[in-house]
Amino acid sequence: MTYLSKSSTFRLLNRAALLGICLLLSVTSIAQTKKSGGDDEPVFLDYRGVQIGWLADDVRKKLGVPADKGDEQDFYKFSDNETCQVLYDKTTRKVTAISVDFTSGASSVITPQQVFGSDIEAKADGTVYKLVRYPKKGYWVSYYRGGGNAPSITITMQKM
Repeated sequence: MTYLSKSSTFRLLNRAALLGICLLLSVTSIAQTKKSGGDDEPVFLDYRGVQIGWLADDVRKKLGVPADKGDEQDFYKFSDNETCQVLYDKTTRKVTAISVDFTSGASSVITPQQVFGSDIEAKADGTVYKLVRYPKKGYWVSYYRGGGNAPSITITMQKM
């Protein structure tokens, strides 16, 4: 029987949560793209200077040594409250997705204004989410903030 370390279990759960959030956000993406004018220029172009399409080596030069390094994904831990996953194309080693997570107590949390240029209306349960596709740029951007007293925030950019 194989046991996972605490950090491996956390990363696995974090990745599963990210996939669930992306699936949830994708369900509403068509309507929101039409509503928000997805052909507009994106406001959120990069995270810490890293963009979709960058080579893995360039990402590592910019962000430093990842906490968990892989051929298809790097995991960065900038603080106890800010982490980032960078996913790479298996063949080209170019960035296909960037997902950033902030937990309660994080400093310099990215806001909806920084991502979309405007606020996002919260749902009745306090959650906030929006996904906008930018076909001319070839990627989409999503923003999710959970409800409750200590909500987590996930911002994702992904190649289309």
